[in-house]
Amino acid sequence: MKIQSILLLFFIPIVLIACSGGEMAQKQQDIKSIKDISELQWETLSYKKIFFAHQSVGFDIIKGIKDLMNENPSIKLNLVETCDPNDFRTGVFAHARVGQNVNPGSKISEFKKKVDNGLGNKVDFAFLKFCYVDIHSGTDLTLIFNDYKKNMADLLKKYPETTFFHLTTPLTLTPSGIRGGFKKIKDFIKRNAGKINMYDNKIKYKFNNMLRQEYDGGNYLFDLAMQESTTSDGNLISYGKGNKKYYTLLPEYTDDGGHLNQVGRKQVAEQLLLFVINHIK
Repeated sequence: MKIQSILLLFFIPIVLIACSGGEMAQKQQDIKSIKDISELQWETLSYKKIFFAHQSVGFDIIKGIKDLMNENPSIKLNLVETCDPNDFRTGVFAHARVGQNVNPGSKISEFKKKVDNGLGNKVDFAFLKFCYVDIHSGTDLTLIFNDYKKNMADLLKKYPETTFFHLTTPLTLTPSGIRGGFKKIKDFIKRNAGKINMYDNKIKYKFNNMLRQEYDGGNYLFDLAMQESTTSDGNLISYGKGNKKYYTLLPEYTDDGGHLNQVGRKQVAEQLLLFVINHIK
């Protein structure tokens, strides 16, 4: 009887792990570095059909992927700027410009239109990226978030064979020192004058937190903003304290305060590729 009890105690955990859908094993297999990706995994990624909708920072990320491809011969992605359903017959990492900057609603509606016009259920992965100028001090965050949430829910329901990812909004550089002090004064004047501040990272932080709370639990959120705030050695840099804490685009990742330079675009591109690969079943 004692032997049976011991065997039962040994057997039950194995059954529980097997019945859990392999979640424990899946978490252990998450790839943390591009150096750990095998040639077979790169090949598997090259067979996938991916659609990435974006504007200027998206082009920076695409350049970053090209940089990585030049440095790593194992990465053989078919990068094409297209949204034509006929171009998705084989594996492709497709990307296209959607909507107008400063008008996030136009990007949401055009992304949905392109998916509805033949990409739905044809692509394996699809995702839309806002620009840093889309979320600013004059943005109705609740209105934009609800519009995004509704349209993405509609797409998910209509096209269950496509995995839809979500991306946080990119940030801008917050100057430090004397320049940072002048910026605070300018921001104060703008607020009191009722002027729009396109570079307000605190507003972007609020919107990104709405996205995190809605989508991060399912592991389908690529936190672009957090990647822009994380150093190459893995340290997340934040400003402020408590509820007033927010993130910023790191100075080493940009030359103009908003777009990604070669260092920044490679950093974000690498993390995006890792994110996609970790979602391949």
